[in-house]
Order: sequence, then C-alpha cells, then structure tokens
Amino acid sequence: MRLLIKLIIGAFAVILGAYLIPGIEVSGFLNALIVAVILALINAIIRPILVFFTIPITIITFGLFLLVINAAMVKLAGILIPGFVVNGFWAALLLSFLLSFINWLLTDKSNR
Repeated sequence: MRLLIKLIIGAFAVILGAYLIPGIEVSGFLNALIVAVILALINAIIRPILVFFTIPITIITFGLFLLVINAAMVKLAGILIPGFVVNGFWAALLLSFLLSFINWLLTDKSNR
C-alpha cells in the first residue's frame, strides 16, 4: 500500500513538474504514473550500479556528482517513455529536485 501511495505522489510530482518547469512535458496522469513507476525501477536497478562505478568522481566532487546521476535517470525515463519529454539537462535536474522534495515532504517520516 505504501508503494502505491509513493507512486501516486510521484505521478502528481511529475505533473507539477511539467506545469512548473519549462522543458518537461507529460501527456496525462496515466503517463505520469508510468513515469513514476519507471523512475522507481530505474532508481532501484540502474542508479546503484552508476553510483558504484562513479565513486571516485563522487568523492572528488564531494557528492555533487550524484545530482548529475539523478538528472541522468530522469533523462533516461524521458527517452524510454513516449509521452514524457525532458528537454535538456537543467530541466531534468530541476525535475529530480522537485521529485525528491515532494517525496520527502509528503512521505511519512515516522516509519523510518
């Protein structure tokens, strides 16, 4: 149940991002829900591999390279999902910030 709630929150965050951020387009709530599911899968499977292989550059940049990885995951979702367009690195970075902030704000912090 908690996963479903997080996915719905993510879908609303994607729609909000499409409304607020130039360069982000999503065609409807169903597409936004698909984006949330694909982003969850990408972040569960591909992101840890990228983080592992980029440990040296992450250490050199004091962790700031993780922001590049997050933006790359959003950009990858834009490539994989028809109806979800991410135009440029900065749009992807802003959407990743927005998704992180909304997930942090709306998820229950007492169960961690």
